[in-house]
Amino acid sequence: MSKLLKPQGYTPLLDLQQTELAIKKIKDFFLSNLSSELRLRRVTAPLFVLKGLGLNDDLNGIERPVTFPIKDLGEATAEVVHSLAKWKRNTLADYNIQNGYGIITDMNAIRADEELDNIHSIYVDQWDWERVMSVDDRNLTYLKDTVRRIYAAILRTEYYMSEMYPQLRASLPEDIHFIHSEELRRMYPGMTAKQREDAICQAYGAVFIIGIGGKLGDGKEHDTRAPDYDDWSTPNEDGFEGLNGDLLVWYPLLRRSIELSSMGIRVDETALRRQLALQGKEERTQLFFHQRLLNGELPLSIGGGIGQSRLCMILLQKAHIGETQSSIWPDEMRRECREAKIALI
Repeated sequence: MSKLLKPQGYTPLLDLQQTELAIKKIKDFFLSNLSSELRLRRVTAPLFVLKGLGLNDDLNGIERPVTFPIKDLGEATAEVVHSLAKWKRNTLADYNIQNGYGIITDMNAIRADEELDNIHSIYVDQWDWERVMSVDDRNLTYLKDTVRRIYAAILRTEYYMSEMYPQLRASLPEDIHFIHSEELRRMYPGMTAKQREDAICQAYGAVFIIGIGGKLGDGKEHDTRAPDYDDWSTPNEDGFEGLNGDLLVWYPLLRRSIELSSMGIRVDETALRRQLALQGKEERTQLFFHQRLLNGELPLSIGGGIGQSRLCMILLQKAHIGETQSSIWPDEMRRECREAKIALI
């Protein structure tokens, strides 16, 4: 059986042709707004990187990258990117981007180990962005301000689409609620991390959960993170650890929370060494990316990814991410979607 959620009485508000046009409107409008909000310049990004440079991301540490040999490089192995967190920071240095400015790009990835359902696909498309920051801005206040700017761009895009298509009613709250993952754990004892996300998002509509990657009071992480891009172990002014987090919204159509962005202030030299030691991965200090960081060749930065197909799915009020992107789905899920009037692209 597939893991498909089928909203009772679901009928798409836009047909396939309207949907394709609306996806273009969302992507163009949001990209322009976010770029202006954070002063980001578009750059061209790779689909794959060479294995062994430390530029690819480990995400939760268990996903296998798609790999292939390159004939003209002596059969050297390339990896399809999982995301571009470390590549972007490397690019900030190479392009000599100044403090307060950054870059943004379209990231396309293949995550072959993804468990497929209404919001997870093996094809991932994100706006990946990275911005240079000063040492004085490495704090929770700066993180929250950046999150609010991103959320404001989302709200403007939602309003724009509701003006273009009156059947798409705006539903996101005006403000986003901030909470640390340890506070969230204490608020909902006995729940799993996913259940806590659903509970807090249903209560507030839009939430940024701070501190993803470090161990909480029960000895478990809210969710796992690689040790070499987000800073999840530095204490912040609220008395907890972590300068990163996830932006989630409540999605009434599916009666669940949906993560739109994972982002954060990136590791400095101290946080990198500490987090590598916590995960027993000190050998990474010898890799190309990590050497550049430890040698002071990379700027301090903040960055993240924002799911393109997920944002389109929510703003177009679709029941399945396959209604806003083209991917591969199990035959059983395709059959169920047809029966439930879910029109996969």
